[in-house]
Amino acid sequence: MIDAADAIVADRPLLVSATPGEIEHVHTDLPRIVVGVGGMNAAIHLTAALTAAKAKGIQPSCLINVGTAGALKASVSGVFEIGHVYKHDFNDDVLEAIDGKPALNDLLLETSGVLPTATLATGDSFVADSATRERLAGKADLVEMEGYVIARIGFEFGIPVVLIKQTSDMADESAIGQWADAVDGSSRHLDRALAAYCDSGHVAAVPTPQRAEFRR
Repeated sequence: MIDAADAIVADRPLLVSATPGEIEHVHTDLPRIVVGVGGMNAAIHLTAALTAAKAKGIQPSCLINVGTAGALKASVSGVFEIGHVYKHDFNDDVLEAIDGKPALNDLLLETSGVLPTATLATGDSFVADSATRERLAGKADLVEMEGYVIARIGFEFGIPVVLIKQTSDMADESAIGQWADAVDGSSRHLDRALAAYCDSGHVAAVPTPQRAEFRR
Protein backbone atom coordinates (compact mmCIF):
# COMPACT_ATOMS: atom_id res chain seq x y z
CA MET A 1 0.00 0.00 0.00
CA ILE A 2 1.45 3.37 -1.01
CA ASP A 3 1.67 5.82 1.89
CA ALA A 4 -0.45 8.59 0.43
CA ALA A 5 -0.01 10.85 3.47
CA ASP A 6 3.57 11.32 2.28
CA ALA A 7 2.68 11.18 -1.41
CA ILE A 8 0.07 13.95 -1.32
CA VAL A 9 1.41 17.22 -2.71
CA ALA A 10 -0.27 20.52 -1.92
CA ASP A 11 -2.35 21.94 -4.77
CA ARG A 12 -1.65 19.02 -7.13
CA PRO A 13 -4.15 16.34 -8.22
CA LEU A 14 -3.96 13.02 -6.38
CA LEU A 15 -4.41 9.93 -8.56
CA VAL A 16 -6.49 7.30 -6.75
CA SER A 17 -6.79 3.65 -7.80
CA ALA A 18 -8.20 0.51 -6.20
CA THR A 19 -5.52 -1.86 -7.52
CA PRO A 20 -1.94 -1.54 -8.79
CA GLY A 21 -2.91 -3.27 -12.03
CA GLU A 22 -5.37 -0.56 -13.01
CA ILE A 23 -2.62 2.08 -13.03
CA GLU A 24 0.31 -0.13 -14.07
CA HIS A 25 0.47 1.51 -17.48
CA VAL A 26 -0.70 4.99 -16.45
CA HIS A 27 2.31 7.21 -17.16
CA THR A 28 2.04 10.44 -15.20
CA ASP A 29 4.05 12.33 -12.62
CA LEU A 30 0.95 12.87 -10.49
CA PRO A 31 1.14 11.68 -6.88
CA ARG A 32 -0.81 8.45 -6.49
CA ILE A 33 -2.39 6.16 -3.92
CA VAL A 34 -3.66 2.59 -4.20
CA VAL A 35 -6.50 2.30 -1.67
CA GLY A 36 -7.49 -1.36 -2.10
CA VAL A 37 -10.62 -3.00 -3.44
CA GLY A 38 -14.05 -2.05 -2.10
CA GLY A 39 -15.70 0.87 -0.39
CA MET A 40 -14.40 0.13 3.10
CA ASN A 41 -10.77 0.00 1.99
CA ALA A 42 -11.21 3.17 -0.05
CA ALA A 43 -12.87 4.99 2.84
CA ILE A 44 -10.30 3.95 5.44
CA HIS A 45 -7.12 4.53 3.45
CA LEU A 46 -8.10 7.68 1.55
CA THR A 47 -9.66 9.38 4.58
CA ALA A 48 -6.63 8.55 6.73
CA ALA A 49 -4.24 9.91 4.11
CA LEU A 50 -6.19 13.13 3.54
CA THR A 51 -6.61 13.70 7.28
CA ALA A 52 -2.89 13.23 7.94
CA ALA A 53 -2.00 15.56 5.07
CA LYS A 54 -4.53 18.17 6.20
CA ALA A 55 -2.94 18.18 9.66
CA LYS A 56 0.25 19.34 7.92
CA GLY A 57 -1.62 22.01 5.98
CA ILE A 58 -1.52 19.98 2.76
CA GLN A 59 -4.50 19.26 0.49
CA PRO A 60 -4.56 18.03 -3.11
CA SER A 61 -6.18 20.22 -5.75
CA CYS A 62 -8.46 17.35 -6.73
CA LEU A 63 -8.93 13.58 -6.54
CA ILE A 64 -8.74 11.74 -9.87
CA ASN A 65 -9.98 8.17 -9.58
CA VAL A 66 -9.13 5.95 -12.54
CA GLY A 67 -10.24 2.35 -12.66
CA THR A 68 -12.29 -0.38 -14.26
CA ALA A 69 -16.04 -0.93 -14.19
CA GLY A 70 -18.57 -3.46 -15.38
CA ALA A 71 -20.84 -2.50 -18.27
CA LEU A 72 -24.54 -2.71 -17.43
CA LYS A 73 -25.70 -2.38 -21.04
CA ALA A 74 -24.50 -4.04 -24.23
CA SER A 75 -24.03 -0.63 -25.87
CA VAL A 76 -21.66 0.62 -23.17
CA SER A 77 -17.97 0.13 -23.97
CA GLY A 78 -14.77 2.16 -23.61
CA VAL A 79 -13.63 4.93 -21.28
CA PHE A 80 -16.10 7.25 -19.57
CA GLU A 81 -16.01 10.27 -17.31
CA ILE A 82 -18.64 9.95 -14.60
CA GLY A 83 -21.24 12.69 -14.26
CA HIS A 84 -23.52 10.96 -11.73
CA VAL A 85 -22.58 8.41 -9.08
CA TYR A 86 -24.60 6.71 -6.37
CA LYS A 87 -24.35 3.83 -3.87
CA HIS A 88 -26.63 1.17 -5.30
CA ASP A 89 -26.80 -0.91 -2.10
CA PHE A 90 -27.60 2.02 0.19
CA ASN A 91 -31.38 2.24 0.55
CA ASP A 92 -31.70 5.96 1.20
CA ASP A 93 -35.40 5.91 0.27
CA VAL A 94 -36.11 3.17 2.82
CA LEU A 95 -34.21 5.01 5.57
CA GLU A 96 -36.14 8.19 4.84
CA ALA A 97 -39.41 6.26 5.04
CA ILE A 98 -38.40 4.86 8.42
CA ASP A 99 -37.42 8.05 10.25
CA GLY A 100 -38.59 10.83 7.95
CA LYS A 101 -35.07 12.20 7.49
CA PRO A 102 -33.52 12.45 4.02
CA ALA A 103 -30.28 10.51 3.47
CA LEU A 104 -27.52 11.69 1.17
CA ASN A 105 -26.75 9.35 -1.72
CA ASP A 106 -26.63 10.55 -5.35
CA LEU A 107 -23.77 12.90 -6.26
CA LEU A 108 -23.31 14.89 -9.46
CA LEU A 109 -19.85 15.57 -10.90
CA GLU A 110 -18.93 18.33 -13.31
CA THR A 111 -17.41 16.74 -16.44
CA SER A 112 -14.84 18.05 -18.89
CA GLY A 113 -16.51 17.21 -22.20
CA VAL A 114 -13.33 15.43 -23.32
CA LEU A 115 -14.68 11.91 -22.72
CA PRO A 116 -18.12 10.32 -23.07
CA THR A 117 -20.08 10.53 -19.82
CA ALA A 118 -21.88 7.85 -17.84
CA THR A 119 -23.78 7.17 -14.62
CA LEU A 120 -21.94 4.95 -12.17
CA ALA A 121 -23.40 2.62 -9.54
CA THR A 122 -21.05 1.75 -6.67
CA GLY A 123 -21.57 -1.16 -4.27
CA ASP A 124 -19.75 -3.43 -1.87
CA SER A 125 -19.95 -6.55 -4.06
CA PHE A 126 -18.36 -7.41 -7.40
CA VAL A 127 -21.38 -7.71 -9.70
CA ALA A 128 -21.20 -10.96 -11.67
CA ASP A 129 -24.81 -12.03 -12.26
CA SER A 130 -27.33 -11.11 -14.92
CA ALA A 131 -30.20 -10.42 -12.52
CA THR A 132 -28.30 -7.73 -10.61
CA ARG A 133 -26.94 -6.33 -13.86
CA GLU A 134 -30.43 -5.96 -15.30
CA ARG A 135 -31.74 -4.31 -12.13
CA LEU A 136 -28.93 -1.76 -11.97
CA ALA A 137 -29.17 -0.99 -15.69
CA GLY A 138 -32.45 0.78 -15.01
CA LYS A 139 -30.53 3.71 -13.55
CA ALA A 140 -26.82 3.32 -14.31
CA ASP A 141 -24.45 2.53 -17.18
CA LEU A 142 -21.52 1.16 -15.18
CA VAL A 143 -20.94 -0.59 -11.87
CA GLU A 144 -17.89 -0.90 -9.60
CA MET A 145 -16.88 -0.77 -5.93
CA GLU A 146 -15.07 2.48 -5.02
CA GLY A 147 -16.15 5.49 -7.11
CA TYR A 148 -18.98 6.74 -4.93
CA VAL A 149 -16.88 6.50 -1.78
CA ILE A 150 -14.12 8.60 -3.34
CA ALA A 151 -16.64 11.16 -4.56
CA ARG A 152 -18.29 11.32 -1.14
CA ILE A 153 -14.93 11.82 0.57
CA GLY A 154 -14.22 14.65 -1.84
CA PHE A 155 -17.57 16.22 -0.96
CA GLU A 156 -16.92 15.96 2.76
CA PHE A 157 -13.39 17.39 2.49
CA GLY A 158 -14.37 20.05 -0.06
CA ILE A 159 -12.01 18.59 -2.67
CA PRO A 160 -12.93 18.44 -6.39
CA VAL A 161 -13.32 14.93 -7.83
CA VAL A 162 -12.94 13.35 -11.26
CA LEU A 163 -13.95 9.72 -11.91
CA ILE A 164 -12.66 8.05 -15.09
CA LYS A 165 -13.75 4.45 -15.72
CA GLN A 166 -12.86 1.90 -18.41
CA THR A 167 -15.23 -0.98 -19.09
CA SER A 168 -13.59 -4.30 -18.25
CA ASP A 169 -16.44 -6.82 -18.20
CA MET A 170 -20.19 -7.25 -18.69
CA ALA A 171 -21.10 -7.55 -14.98
CA ASP A 172 -22.67 -10.96 -15.65
CA GLU A 173 -21.65 -14.57 -15.00
CA SER A 174 -18.55 -14.14 -17.18
CA ALA A 175 -17.33 -11.02 -15.37
CA ILE A 176 -14.65 -12.52 -13.12
CA GLY A 177 -12.72 -14.06 -15.99
CA GLN A 178 -13.29 -11.03 -18.20
CA TRP A 179 -11.91 -8.61 -15.61
CA ALA A 180 -8.73 -10.61 -15.06
CA ASP A 181 -8.10 -10.74 -18.80
CA ALA A 182 -8.95 -7.09 -19.42
CA VAL A 183 -7.19 -5.22 -16.60
CA ASP A 184 -3.83 -4.86 -18.40
CA GLY A 185 -5.43 -3.42 -21.54
CA SER A 186 -7.78 -1.31 -19.44
CA SER A 187 -4.79 0.32 -17.75
CA ARG A 188 -3.43 1.36 -21.15
CA HIS A 189 -6.77 2.87 -22.14
CA LEU A 190 -6.92 4.72 -18.82
CA ASP A 191 -3.43 6.12 -19.48
CA ARG A 192 -4.62 7.69 -22.73
CA ALA A 193 -7.85 8.94 -21.18
CA LEU A 194 -6.06 10.55 -18.24
CA ALA A 195 -3.60 12.26 -20.59
CA ALA A 196 -6.48 13.64 -22.65
CA TYR A 197 -8.24 14.85 -19.53
CA CYS A 198 -5.13 16.56 -18.13
CA ASP A 199 -4.35 18.16 -21.51
CA SER A 200 -7.86 19.66 -21.60
CA GLY A 201 -7.11 22.08 -18.79
CA HIS A 202 -10.46 21.31 -17.19
CA VAL A 203 -10.86 22.60 -13.63
CA ALA A 204 -12.71 19.99 -11.58
CA ALA A 205 -15.40 20.85 -9.04
CA VAL A 206 -16.45 19.49 -5.67
CA PRO A 207 -19.24 16.89 -6.14
CA THR A 208 -22.77 18.28 -5.80
CA PRO A 209 -25.56 16.36 -4.04
CA GLN A 210 -28.47 15.68 -6.37
CA ARG A 211 -30.87 16.61 -3.57
CA ALA A 212 -30.87 20.34 -2.90
CA GLU A 213 -31.17 20.05 0.88
CA PHE A 214 -27.64 18.59 1.09
CA ARG A 215 -25.96 21.28 -1.01
CA ARG A 216 -23.54 23.67 0.66
